[in-house]
Amino acid sequence: MTEVAPNCSLLTRTPLRLELPFSGAVTAELNAACAPIPQLAFVNVADGNAEIYVTNPTGSGALRLTSNVTSDRQPAWSLDAGKIAFTSDRDGNSEIYVMNADGSNPVRLTNDPAYDAEPAWSPDGAKIAFTSDRDGNFEIYVMNADGSNPVRLTNDAAHDGEPAWSPDGTKIAFTSDRDGKSDIYVMNADGSGVVRLTNDPSTANRSADWSPDGTKIAFSGTSCSSQACSDAFFVMNADGSGIRQLACCDARDPAWSPDGRKIAFTINASPSPRIAVVAADGTNLVELTSGSDPSWRRGSTCVPTSPVEICNNGLDDDCNGLVDGADPACIVPPCDCQLDPYAPWCYGEDGMN
Repeated sequence: MTEVAPNCSLLTRTPLRLELPFSGAVTAELNAACAPIPQLAFVNVADGNAEIYVTNPTGSGALRLTSNVTSDRQPAWSLDAGKIAFTSDRDGNSEIYVMNADGSNPVRLTNDPAYDAEPAWSPDGAKIAFTSDRDGNFEIYVMNADGSNPVRLTNDAAHDGEPAWSPDGTKIAFTSDRDGKSDIYVMNADGSGVVRLTNDPSTANRSADWSPDGTKIAFSGTSCSSQACSDAFFVMNADGSGIRQLACCDARDPAWSPDGRKIAFTINASPSPRIAVVAADGTNLVELTSGSDPSWRRGSTCVPTSPVEICNNGLDDDCNGLVDGADPACIVPPCDCQLDPYAPWCYGEDGMN
């Protein structure tokens, strides 16, 4: 029998539909109620130090994942939604760890007396890019997802950091001040072919994040006058053209939703930062919760019709043996379900199955 997802409970054990084939498995359709699935990981300092939480798409039902007397921060969800990489000082200095998406089984990946931080998963889940000053200044490295074989990608006297993989895994956007101020650059995944994308002398730019289709990059920018500095976030084409501002007034750390329709970001307000989401065109800004460093849960974003067929492999939601992006159980955008730690079926945009 297929297990009920941990966020669901059966309303009745009497099947709505029962199929009894002459041979093979018996299929039963059951009526269940499911709570929203956490969609955003973020950082909150409610208990006096930075801890990692997850929340559903409305900002309610926040669940604390870490509990440590030192700082846990910079969560990064793996593409299969099963793991969260993060930065922590729990062993005496800044290192990168990974835990299950429910907060269990934290494992230390880096072990260096230097500063290791800002983890970013490759799209295939095989590697993690990160920032470290282990060679004397801040550079970008990549390691296997188990922490083995760290390789240095950048080699510059300036500060290089905040790596962000392109959706196809061929490029990494990053922040660098190698040309005199903080700007967004992009390089091939092996560190070659560095190209500067932003070049506005009045704005210091950082915190790049790719749109799911790889055509655009969101980033933060800080402009300063003689009186004060102000953060905003912007969106540009992946080649650096077409820059436009989406949110102003202490807005930073943009993060695209997996379906590309929304961007979460931090409002760096006093006395505590808040997380908000805005439509990808800059409309419909909604504040969700207190916190910072938002990271979206990855995975399928198709919206299933009812009933949804439950599949044993967790990948092919119409059970036709193909992951072809055209399954009738999902409406626009058409897609197959990806492997999910909660259950082998699609989840709608609201986090409900």
